[in-house]
Amino acid sequence: MDDHNLTVEICIDSVASALAAQAGGAQRVELCDNLMEGGTTPSAGTITVVRAQVQIGLQVMIRPRGGDFCYSDLEFAVMRHDIATAKSLGVDGIVLGLLTPDGRVDAARTRELIAAARPLNVTFHRAFDVARDPREALETLVELDVDRVLTSGQEPTAYEGIDLIAELVRQAAGRISIVAGGGIHERNAGKIVAQTGVREIHFTGRRTVPSAMQYRNERVFMGGELRPPEFDRSIANAERIARIIGAARG
Repeated sequence: MDDHNLTVEICIDSVASALAAQAGGAQRVELCDNLMEGGTTPSAGTITVVRAQVQIGLQVMIRPRGGDFCYSDLEFAVMRHDIATAKSLGVDGIVLGLLTPDGRVDAARTRELIAAARPLNVTFHRAFDVARDPREALETLVELDVDRVLTSGQEPTAYEGIDLIAELVRQAAGRISIVAGGGIHERNAGKIVAQTGVREIHFTGRRTVPSAMQYRNERVFMGGELRPPEFDRSIANAERIARIIGAARG
């Protein structure tokens, strides 16, 4: 295979990271909010400005909250409205994932959201990795005509899930694209691509940058007890993205 045909998607939560992804050579970004919760739906303002700033593909996360992927009727209504908003703002695709209480793909609701999203492309995200039967889940997604599924092979990282990812690539047989994601970096990207046969990978390529704040009241913090540093933030880094892409392509 020609590894230069590898498609690279960067998971981002800011306009700065979108620009870094584009500069680093990615073909696509997945725009989220709240990456510490695995990603939720970004604001309309963030979508609008990212769309104006980058020419590469723009996928938008449709996820009303963190936590599990079993949604109430009201949360499902939020997802429908967020898809309509994303479409109106010129995105290229949406990213979603819904499960039933018994851990299967929620086919009925997923079908409804796909219909609302078309003609945009649709990715089923790592809700797949907590489904009870990945092989059954993959066949359901094929039947629903989902374009791609993001997976770490039902393990904490794609490197640990290499065997299942490779099996899913074989099972998919070109009917749906398998995207490897989760803990991909410079030291393992090449092995993951070579050993699984995936043609798409997903990672953040971030680095930590200090806050521009000079005055700092460190007695106060925003959020819960388990919290990130108040005066540091993580953004995608173009040079690191380029290194990981180079490693993935061998």
